[in-house]
Amino acid sequence: MPPGVSWKPLRSLVALCLLGWIGTVGLFGATEITQPFVGVTLIKRTETTPRPVTIHVVQIDLTAPGLSFKLTPPAGSLDTVRQTTLEFLKQEKAQLAVNGHYFVPFPSQQLDASVVGFAASGGKAFAPFEDPVQSYALVQNVPALNLDPSNRATWVHPDPADPERKKVREAVTIGNAVSGSAQIVTKGEKTIPVYADATHPEGLLTPGGPNNYDNTKSWYEAVNARSAIGLTREGKTLVILVVDRAGGSQGMTVGEVADLLIKDYAVVDGLNLDGGGSSSLAMENPQSKTAEWVNVSSDNPSGRAVADSLAIFAKPTE
Repeated sequence: MPPGVSWKPLRSLVALCLLGWIGTVGLFGATEITQPFVGVTLIKRTETTPRPVTIHVVQIDLTAPGLSFKLTPPAGSLDTVRQTTLEFLKQEKAQLAVNGHYFVPFPSQQLDASVVGFAASGGKAFAPFEDPVQSYALVQNVPALNLDPSNRATWVHPDPADPERKKVREAVTIGNAVSGSAQIVTKGEKTIPVYADATHPEGLLTPGGPNNYDNTKSWYEAVNARSAIGLTREGKTLVILVVDRAGGSQGMTVGEVADLLIKDYAVVDGLNLDGGGSSSLAMENPQSKTAEWVNVSSDNPSGRAVADSLAIFAKPTE
């Protein structure tokens, strides 16, 4: 988007979504807003600058009645058994689902997978905070977003006294927790990791990787499909963002995602989730009750089998 242009999510019109679809068309793109479930607002944006891009945003009121969450539970010989986000939505009879953690091995035809970063499902922590084997993209000890049984959302960090790295230092009840490659929004500021070099001795990442990433060509500045999750200042609104790199959409950089979360959706803390072909958002059609893709996968029309997804359960909007 051009400097100074900020597409707001039309908060004053959200109540009108109860009456159905709202569409707006502006100089730089179009916005569609619906409220398919109680406490859930779905926004689809198409932009033309700085490149064609389709963006899907889900705003979830964590105080809404009937709301709950579930991360893919542990299974198989490693952490989880891979399936598409749409398959997980159908399996759980959920209303929405988004892909979660990075995973290894990748690429692989193997369905058993290890998730990268702290993970918990149904109150059970099953994967530790990460000390990554590659660090051109994955940051050590990335926090996780924990949603407790009462839908209180908190950021959790590793307990330094726990050698297994599966306990958190915060006094919270563990419910369902998801993590990513890095915290890209921190206290309302963009916090994209930098690589350690002479100019950035404090850098968090090591240059290198398959494309010789460095601070002039960062992995975080590549244009790709993206998934991210964050919280607004009061911690009462969960924001999920999925960007397509298919169907005419060219994708975004992680820095652009962070800017969008901060400027347009009031996110003060947010994580970059697995992206590329893993970026996936699925929803139960409120009218037909069939499970459908919301975004267009850059992997294949059926979507990529990912290590885990976060399911959202919500009441229908009357």
